[in-house]
Parts: sequence; structure tokens; C-alpha cells
Amino acid sequence: MSDKIINDEALDVIFREARTRNGWEPRDVSRALMQAVYDLTKMGPTSANCSPARFVFLASDDAKKRLEPHLSEGNRQKTMSAPCCVIIGHDLEFYERLPELFPHADAKSWFAGNAALIEETAFRNGTLQGAYLMIAARSLGLDCGPMSGFNKEGVDAEFFAGTTVKSNFLCNIGYGTDENLFPRSPRLTFDEVCRVL
Repeated sequence: MSDKIINDEALDVIFREARTRNGWEPRDVSRALMQAVYDLTKMGPTSANCSPARFVFLASDDAKKRLEPHLSEGNRQKTMSAPCCVIIGHDLEFYERLPELFPHADAKSWFAGNAALIEETAFRNGTLQGAYLMIAARSLGLDCGPMSGFNKEGVDAEFFAGTTVKSNFLCNIGYGTDENLFPRSPRLTFDEVCRVL
């Protein structure tokens, strides 16, 4: 399978022509489409298949209103107008599921009692899964608007109280418009950031 390459049109949709959207069409994202996005996302690799990401899809006006007080001023309007905002978090007790998710070894014992390793692993792999979610969403015809400007403590208290889940970043998803779309910013070249040894 390694010799199979997706075509240029798909690469354009996922990467080259995809933009971070600030404006949105008034079209809902169905629960079935949310699930389809997740069903692709979950197939992305994580270390020891630990799968620490937890996703909260805020699709109703009431749910987004709960988020609104915790958003930075610059993120409020675009988030409230988006069809759906996904909170990407990570579960600090992800290792409890390792006997099921990684039965090849006693992986739970690698983490139990090691708070630093738990935090590092959950954050890194949860972030990876958030990126997979954006790739999956774009692959299924949705636009994305990832962002960080929000009060994490407030979001954790509002949506994850009584759990071991912590928020990482947010991503609006839906059908984007060109409203408030900035010109594409430059990217660094291969030679500027890569070394081949």
C-alpha cells in the first residue's frame, strides 16, 4: 500500500488550498458527519494506541453560549456563528484503557504513578489527534478554524468538571466563507527548517 498516493485534488483540499476560516455559512453539521469525522480521526496513530483525546462537539446555540464567556474577544463572533465548535481535550487517565487498547504489553504500568509522563503523553498524543480531526474534517468536505484564545480553566470547569479531562485547543468546523479571510501567510521552506543527515 505504500506506493498509493492520493491525487492532487485531494492534497489541495486537505493542505494546499485549505484555509483557516473565520466566517461560516448557516449550514448545520450533522451528527452523522461528526461521527464520520471521528471515525477517521481515531485511526491516526498514537503512542501505544493510547488515544487520550476527548472531543466535545458544541453544535447547539445553548452549548456555544456556555463556551462564549471563556473565549477571547477576537474568537467570540466567529465561534458563535460557526455551526459547530469542537473542544479538543485529553484525558489524564487515558492509561486506564491501555489493557483494552494495547493488549500486547502491560502498558498501563508504564504510566501509573508517573504524573510527568502521563501529562506529556496525553498532551502530545491528544494534540496529534486534534490535527487528525482537522485532516478528517477537511477530507469530508468541512472547513476548519482552529484556535487557542480561550480560558482553559474556565472551559475545564464548564465542560470537564469532575473528570480527568483537560482542554487543549478549539476548532470550529462547518462550511466556511471568505468573510474576514486573511491573505495566505508565507511558509518556511524545506531548506530553512529541515536537515537530512
